[in-house]
Amino acid sequence: MPSASPEHVTIVYAGQSWSWATWIEHRLAHAGAAPDAVRWDPLHTAPEPGRLSGLLARPGKLLLLLDDWFVRFDEARRQAWADVLADLMPREGHRVVAVSITAASLPPAAEGLGRVLPLRGLDADRAAEVLLDALEVTPPSGGPVSLDRSRGPRFPEDRPGIDNAPRHNRDFTGRERVLERMHQAFTEGGEGTRIALRGPGGVGKTQTATEYVHRYKGEYDIVWWVRASVRNRAREDFARLADKLGAEPDTGDALRGRIEAAKRALRDRTRWLVVLDGAEDPEDLGTLLPEGPGHLLVTTPRKEWHRWVGQIIDLPPFDREESVDFACRRSRRLSRDSADRLAAAVEDHPLLMDQTAAWVELNETADIDAYIARIQEGDPHTVPVVPSEEYRKEFQAAWGQTVNTLREKHPNAYELLSLFAFFSPDVIPLGLVQSARAGDLPPHLVSLVTEPSSWNTALRVLSEATSMRLEYEQGPMDIQTVGTLRMHRLFHRFVRGHLGPEEARQSAETARRVLVAADPRRPGDRVHWPRYAEVIPHLEPTGALHSTDRDVRAVVLDCIEYLRIRGEYKEGRQLSGAAVAAWTAVSPDTDPDVLIAVHQLANMERRLGRYREAERIGRDVLRRITADPERSPIQVLRAKNGLGGTLMALGQYEEARLLYEDAEAQAAADLGEHEVPRTLAIRGNLAIALRLLGRYEESLTLHRAVLESYIALSGGRDPATLDAGLHTAWTLRLLGRYGDALAIQELNFRLHREVLGGNHGQTLLAQHNLALCLRRDGSHLRARGLMREARDRMLRRHGPDHPEALMLSSDYAMLLRDIGELEEARELAEAARGSYERLLGDSHPYVAGALDNCALIQGDQGDLQGARERAELARAGMERALGTAHVWSVGCAMNTATALARTGELERAVALGRDALGRARAAVGDAHVLTLNLAAGLAQDLAETGRHEEAASVRREAVRRLTENFFEEHRQVRYMLDGRRPYWDFEPQMM
Repeated sequence: MPSASPEHVTIVYAGQSWSWATWIEHRLAHAGAAPDAVRWDPLHTAPEPGRLSGLLARPGKLLLLLDDWFVRFDEARRQAWADVLADLMPREGHRVVAVSITAASLPPAAEGLGRVLPLRGLDADRAAEVLLDALEVTPPSGGPVSLDRSRGPRFPEDRPGIDNAPRHNRDFTGRERVLERMHQAFTEGGEGTRIALRGPGGVGKTQTATEYVHRYKGEYDIVWWVRASVRNRAREDFARLADKLGAEPDTGDALRGRIEAAKRALRDRTRWLVVLDGAEDPEDLGTLLPEGPGHLLVTTPRKEWHRWVGQIIDLPPFDREESVDFACRRSRRLSRDSADRLAAAVEDHPLLMDQTAAWVELNETADIDAYIARIQEGDPHTVPVVPSEEYRKEFQAAWGQTVNTLREKHPNAYELLSLFAFFSPDVIPLGLVQSARAGDLPPHLVSLVTEPSSWNTALRVLSEATSMRLEYEQGPMDIQTVGTLRMHRLFHRFVRGHLGPEEARQSAETARRVLVAADPRRPGDRVHWPRYAEVIPHLEPTGALHSTDRDVRAVVLDCIEYLRIRGEYKEGRQLSGAAVAAWTAVSPDTDPDVLIAVHQLANMERRLGRYREAERIGRDVLRRITADPERSPIQVLRAKNGLGGTLMALGQYEEARLLYEDAEAQAAADLGEHEVPRTLAIRGNLAIALRLLGRYEESLTLHRAVLESYIALSGGRDPATLDAGLHTAWTLRLLGRYGDALAIQELNFRLHREVLGGNHGQTLLAQHNLALCLRRDGSHLRARGLMREARDRMLRRHGPDHPEALMLSSDYAMLLRDIGELEEARELAEAARGSYERLLGDSHPYVAGALDNCALIQGDQGDLQGARERAELARAGMERALGTAHVWSVGCAMNTATALARTGELERAVALGRDALGRARAAVGDAHVLTLNLAAGLAQDLAETGRHEEAASVRREAVRRLTENFFEEHRQVRYMLDGRRPYWDFEPQMM
């Protein structure tokens, strides 16, 4: 009969069965028992009767969890434990219950335990019933066995709802202290804990992290594994989490938007673990670090991660006992004595232990003692040992033996190993190799790749011999095929160096042809973006960057264009720079591939705010092309268009205009006047240059023509059409035609969101312009919400010092000034000014404009003298940069006149106001808002100096014209009628 009082149950488990022990402990406690889980490792415990005395001294029943450890004993240890059980069970058998949690068959020695109840393969409720019945535990009041699975540990057979972790390595052993430290760090740190597992290559960081995930995954609802050794692939991996979470990205730029969507979703979730495996530079992965009530685990060889995580746990080599245990599990041929000698030969290095034990297991007739001796002597068996600081002689000897064995006994596996050595080791692109065209593969590989059984057999042998990790996936007709393969970087480099020159040349050439076959040749099509993300890590190891083959170079250029379109400018700069360096060493400066790569490099430099470097590159390219008698029109246009964009960013607007006018005329003549994309792009850039020069009417005329042509060419929803509409509305706003601008921009923003998504860079600019239109129209509340949201998203995309983020921050500061939040406005404005000065130099017009904004806020805060001094500095800087006739110089003059008036220098204010009013009329006309505001300010200063009649006349005319532009109750008109001092604030411009 079941006991009426709480039944004490001691749960005895090995370390790797922690999740089972925890779940059982929770279920027994729920059923009213008094469970106590005790970790006990029979593999490291001598098989003697006295070893069980401590456990038997506990009251109640003993529940033994039999896992893979119990089926891995060597025959001697297995028989010894069988003898112990035969002596124990007649006396204590009524207290002992054994359950099996392994899928493997139990050895005959387990028969001494009597009936062993299997729990694997049962669901949670049935497993609980089996346990409670065997332990004679009855739930309170005979209640149901089932409980709320959303609370407490998960049943170990149930995977987390979202889980992409690598398969569990059943041969994993050791690392108990490290795993306990990791679990303790996460448990004591609580929600939001970040730890890094650090160690040199080959020490087992990935395998230890995998073991941690599988051992403790019952604590998590989400487990997400990111291959972090290559930044671009890491971003792709992390972005896939958004799909699993059902987090809708508010962006048409799928990668960046999906990353942000996943991070937002994690902030609202609990019980998650994200693993960044193989992380190198933390600066490259900063945007992938999630925040919220979950855990982050990083595996890395780098010490710099201490600034990004709360704790670093170092992973040492195996201790000797771990080495011996691991080797015996890896190969049944190894006795504990031979495993000990093998461990001594390879100095307990985990990677070498894995690969040498694998070699022993694969070569069933090999002399183990002779093999260990060759490793100790440093003889790689017919392969000379080349002294190397990277590999100890034990590595070279062991790996040389492995490679030679494959060459002699398993030629198919060897051929694949030779090829795989010229791809990135982190994830060998098996799918790309299998999908390569027959003509791209040498004859001896064609039949191997196209015959599934030969292919899978070769991969299996390769995995067994070299400890490469295989992951399987469901293939056609439900056939299991190998999905991914990973090679350790140290072994990868050894194999490359081991190959002869001709072998290496052929393997590298084949690898490059695989990439050529994989290129969809459409980097602008987002359908193909995952393919380009897959290809990029393999460009360097295949030698694609150093190839002179046009097809191979086309792959490189397509990958660069993909990075540019995706906004991955840092990676784009690295890749284009590497291509330029490699290709200019072997090809003429005017080679078409070189010119495209250089053009892209200048693009990336400009996008990253490295304008002087972009200018140097752009001018050099244009000089080279124009000097080449065989130049093509497209090359010239591309060079002029790129340099023009850099010149605009540098504030050299007039030179940019002249360059664009020349390019526009050439494009129209050579390519066509209307509905030609390149001509329209250049014409649109010319319109921007005119706008930057303050020639707003001319700019508007061109922008409207470009918009009409794009509508005719591509329709109203094409991204280029939407961009042209955005620029049209922007220019209308600068002309003071706020109603027209607002009407266009409302529609433009809605279409941007529908077509590109809410977080696309172009959409954020459209949202920002809508906010600026609303601000000028007096709708400050809605403007603030839109502008703040756009700025926050832009900051997440690029960081605070990116040109577009600075533009949004500067404008947001002045909106905050409008609504009286002066402290935050001042902080943002000063930060923008400092960033512009660092980015562009103190002579750039943006620096003067940002300083003028700071002066406005400073005056509002009561520092009138300081505001006047900074206003005068800003005006002088703007005039030096652009001349006195430029509309921005006129705006600075208006603000300086205000600052002078506020500090009592009324005559100087009047004189400057008159001069600025004349310049405004010449620049933007009599009816422009800037002109009328200048007139209103001058009227105030005239009245203060006693010139009341002139003041009244000037004010009356300004009010009349402003009312004609708007209506009497419009904010602009009421502002003037209320006698408030007009102002001009600087707006950085969209390019």
